[in-house]
Amino acid sequence: MAVHSDELLQITVAAAEDKKAVRVVALNLKEISLVADYFVVCSGNSDTQVQAIATEIRKQAEKSGTRVRGIEGMDSARWVLIDLGDVIVHVFHRDEREYYNIERLWSDAKVVEFA
Repeated sequence: MAVHSDELLQITVAAAEDKKAVRVVALNLKEISLVADYFVVCSGNSDTQVQAIATEIRKQAEKSGTRVRGIEGMDSARWVLIDLGDVIVHVFHRDEREYYNIERLWSDAKVVEFA
């Protein structure tokens, strides 16, 4: 059984935080895009950490019954994109995150606050 996008968001953020991802930000796209319900943007301080974050997110998503539709960028580990359907995850190397500044591109989206 597939999990709801809100639950998948929680699973994704927890997995990223488990691997000490830096500046984890979730953007709510429900009102502004048909692409996905949420974008999760985070970063790692090294190629190895970026890969570890992405691997943990994939593992936890699959464990929840979510089909991983695609993963791009694992080899270079500069920007890993994980397509979970309703949740799209961007795991950046810290240098690449500053350059691409995804949060600015989606500035119309509301930032999701976690308790």
